[in-house]
Amino acid sequence: MIYLKTLLNVIDNSGAQVVECIKVLGHRPRGFAQIGDHITVVVKQAKSATSEAQSTNRVKRSDICRAVVVRTRAPLRRPDGSVVRFDDNACVLINKNGDPLGTRISSVVAKELRDLQYNKIVSLAPKTF
Repeated sequence: MIYLKTLLNVIDNSGAQVVECIKVLGHRPRGFAQIGDHITVVVKQAKSATSEAQSTNRVKRSDICRAVVVRTRAPLRRPDGSVVRFDDNACVLINKNGDPLGTRISSVVAKELRDLQYNKIVSLAPKTF
């Protein structure tokens, strides 16, 4: 579960490394985000802007972006009765249309994203779990 002020790892190559949740977006009045929910984040730590990597870094420190939660530490119960829990909280930065800012995703994402129609994120990920 992702609440206000929760720190998340960014697993794409948009330039951000660690972000902080500042708003949970969505139509459910529950106050927290789960896998597949949109959140608004502020970049707390970004990759250093060297001359050659400056063109690939799309965001910098203190930028406000939108993101999709792809992994959570909180246990997730699947319809078949199994329970999945990841090691960290992670997200992928997106634009207003829902397309990812980065061109690569570096680690696994939850397979529930496929059911939630995040096909672009699932296709960029090396593995779904």
